[in-house]
Amino acid sequence: MKYYIIAGEKSGALHAGNLMKELLAKDPSAEFRYWGGDKMEEVAGHAPVHHYSELAMMGIIEVIRKYSTIKGYLKECENDILSWKPDVVILVDYGGFNMKVAKFCTKHDVKVFYYITPKAWAWNTGRANGIRDNVDRAFVILPFEKDFFAKFNFKEVDYVGNPVLDAVSNHEANDNFREENKLSDAPIIAVLPGSRKQEVEEMLEYMVRLMDQEKYKGYQFIVAGVDNLPKELYASIEGKKNGHLIFNQTYDLLENAEAAVVTSGTATLETALFKVPQVLCYRTNPISGYIFKKFMMKIDFIGLPNLIVDREIIRELFQEDYTFENLQQELDKLLFDRKERDKVLDGYEEMAEIMGKAGASKKTAELMVSYLKA
Repeated sequence: MKYYIIAGEKSGALHAGNLMKELLAKDPSAEFRYWGGDKMEEVAGHAPVHHYSELAMMGIIEVIRKYSTIKGYLKECENDILSWKPDVVILVDYGGFNMKVAKFCTKHDVKVFYYITPKAWAWNTGRANGIRDNVDRAFVILPFEKDFFAKFNFKEVDYVGNPVLDAVSNHEANDNFREENKLSDAPIIAVLPGSRKQEVEEMLEYMVRLMDQEKYKGYQFIVAGVDNLPKELYASIEGKKNGHLIFNQTYDLLENAEAAVVTSGTATLETALFKVPQVLCYRTNPISGYIFKKFMMKIDFIGLPNLIVDREIIRELFQEDYTFENLQQELDKLLFDRKERDKVLDGYEEMAEIMGKAGASKKTAELMVSYLKA
């Protein structure tokens, strides 16, 4: 069968790659055409239509600024789908773009599966109607999502577990991580500023300022860089005695970390699964942030660990709360207050129990192939 897959961001492309691997195991004759990343290319054996680095952007204002670019990509994608004639279009996260693709496919009688659906439960709940009307089947990754969609009379939904569990459980730790990266034996504070250019520009300044504080002189701050972003984004790390920049080793970094400061997103869940106490950070354009908080946000938390457990187990510094003083204060709690550390770690245990076991990619592929054959 022919699978047309669209993943517009780094984490989605990783999970799409794992899904493609399992689809190929269930359907050895599978053909792939895709928008995504390197993991997907490993499976497909050929380059994407577009790499996710061309597509990733954040914030309402940023999307408006690049509207004409997005519109051009969308038109190209629509024409490409009609030309290639897939058996199914599989959408992976990336809701703003992929929901438009879903609507187009419905108009042209192209079957649509959605893996990792947009977070309609978090903001713009009306989008659930669009998913119901334009998606043949949804494969959700959070325990409460199936019940959420049922409220909108959309029952073609399968809870498949979370693919981050697959990625973390499949990780083979590098025992020579410190040696290969010329790191000392000092405890590590992981710095995860995000995978998009706008995120790094917005978040990194305060994270790097931590390195200048006398009380952290016994620690080393390791920044997880993204190699498809301009290297100059990380220039502020240069010259920091206890600051280091590494690329493509985030899981090994988390394996060795004592604590972490993390930009909101999938990385917060990954950090929790590696049992690293963390401070969640997020700030975007002030106008985008105001619109989101005032008119769109339907949830009490933005961090995935907090959402899964339905209470705050990691501290969230969101928009105006993301100040250097607050960041430093919350990091101090994780490093120097045993009670606070234990509270976070206990919350992680509760979260892991709710999420269940790994196997989302395999389960999703099995269901997709069975539905297509049926």
